[in-house]
Parts: sequence; structure tokens; C-alpha cells
Amino acid sequence: MNIFLYFLTVAIWGTTWIAITFQLGVVPAPVSIAYRFWIASAVLMLFLIATRKPIWPPRSAWRYLLAQGLALFCCNFLCFYYASQWVPSGLVAVVFSTAPIWNAINGRLFMGRPIRRQVVGGALLGLCGIALLFLPQMRGHWNDSGMLLGLGLALLGTVCFSTGNLLSSRMQTLGLTPWLTNTWAMLIGATILGCGAWLLNMPFAVEPTMRYAASLLYLAIPGSVVGFTAYLLLVGRIGPDRAAYSTVLFPVVALSVSTVLEGYQWSALAIGGLLLVLGGNVLAFMPAGARLSRSPGATTAPAAPGRGA
Repeated sequence: MNIFLYFLTVAIWGTTWIAITFQLGVVPAPVSIAYRFWIASAVLMLFLIATRKPIWPPRSAWRYLLAQGLALFCCNFLCFYYASQWVPSGLVAVVFSTAPIWNAINGRLFMGRPIRRQVVGGALLGLCGIALLFLPQMRGHWNDSGMLLGLGLALLGTVCFSTGNLLSSRMQTLGLTPWLTNTWAMLIGATILGCGAWLLNMPFAVEPTMRYAASLLYLAIPGSVVGFTAYLLLVGRIGPDRAAYSTVLFPVVALSVSTVLEGYQWSALAIGGLLLVLGGNVLAFMPAGARLSRSPGATTAPAAPGRGA
């Protein structure tokens, strides 16, 4: 199940990058994001009602839901949408692929979880691979006036994503499923975005094209309902640090889609980067080595292996 959830998340979120580009244009970014999560939260609510699952979270969970809605379904997306105005998408992907490191650090700081060295090592290896994949795209952009602002926004968006991961993990330890928490956190995030757009007099327009409508539905249902639920279920099962390593593979899937739809050309540098990403993935999910325990008069036996993916 963990492997299924992992690759389902990678497959869905790896293809949402190109769908997001279809959203840019006529409709302001905050409004499009609000549309996306209003639709997603409505679908999740219908699912809860149809399956007779609990609808109302306990009172103690609302502060976590508010924080998750603000961090994961509001600030996270705003940062990356606006960072893309100044930073090449490849560099944004490199920054986002540091999520496993932030999850490991934040998990240690705020939840007392140990940092597994092989997870950090795998993330760093994957980060090097992503840098090689996108190095040609990043050349020539370092002197742009908005580069530092864009990098700062991308980094802030990644930290917001990590914060949302930890909040979900915390709520799952309280017995709340991502089906329930995503419903309300998405609604909260979308409502904050909608209110902000209204206060800033942004038009609540809908682009009357099949491309915009199809991409919006794809982002709302597979991208949000299925993608976020699968990912946050994975966070609860294997921990935020290892689950977040899937973010390193998103750009690889996006490049594969771009190869078919946009004519992306693979170079020797890009192939080397892909191999580094795959190697880091194997390292991050490799079970911890068996430890030998010795005691006087007892036979040596291997301890139970660490939990795998």
C-alpha cells in the first residue's frame, strides 16, 4: 500500500505542473487556486456523506485545520505561483525538492522525531540530480532583478508545504483521517484566498475555454482530492521525511510529459541527473541495516529489520 500511495502521488503531482500553466492568464492566480480547492473540498464533503464517515472534526482539531489550510492550501500555492514569474520553473523545482530536508528538520524541532541520515542523504543526492536536470534552463537567469525575490518565495512555499505535512501528521496521530482534515483545510485555504482576492478587487472571472475548465477539474479532483489524500496518507504511514522524497521525482515525471507534449530534449547531463534522482530514491527508502545484539551465553541473532517503504 505504501508503494502504491507513493507512486500514485508521484504520477498525479508530476503531471499537475503542466496543468497549472493552463490556469495562468485571464483569471488571477489566487482566484484560480480558490476555485480549485472549493471544488476539491465539495467533492471530499460529498464523499464523506456518501460513505457515512464523520463530517465534523473535534473542537481540538480546528486550530490545526486553520493552520494547515493557511500553510498548505493557501500560502504554499501563492508562493509558487508568484515565484514562477521571476524564477525559471526548473529552479523552482530544485527549491521544492528540498522538502524532505525541511520535513526532517522540522520533525526533529517540533515533534522530536529523529533525523534518519539515509533520508537526508537520499534527498541531497536527489537534489543534485534535479540540479543537473535543470542546469541548462537555469543558465542566464542569475542576474535577473527579481531572482532573489522569486527564490525567497519558492523557499517560503516549500517551508509552508513542510508545515502542512507536519500538521497533517499531528492530526493523524489524533485519529483524524486526511479525508476529513483535507475537506476542511482545503475549504479554509480557499476561503482565505477568496476573501483576499475580493478585498483586492480581483475579478472572479472564469475563462470560457475547454483548456481552462479541463485543467481546473484535473487540478481539483485528481490533483487535489486524490493527490493530497494519497500523499498525506503516506505521511501518516511512513513519516513526513520519507513521504516528502516524492517531491524529488515530480520534476522527472514533468520532464517525461514535456518530452511527449513539448519536445523536451534529453542530454547526457539530464540522463546523469535522472540516475542520481533514482539512486537517491533507493537510498532514502532502503530499510535500516539489521543490528546484531550480543549477550554472554547467547547466540548472535539479527534484530528485526527497519521499516521499509
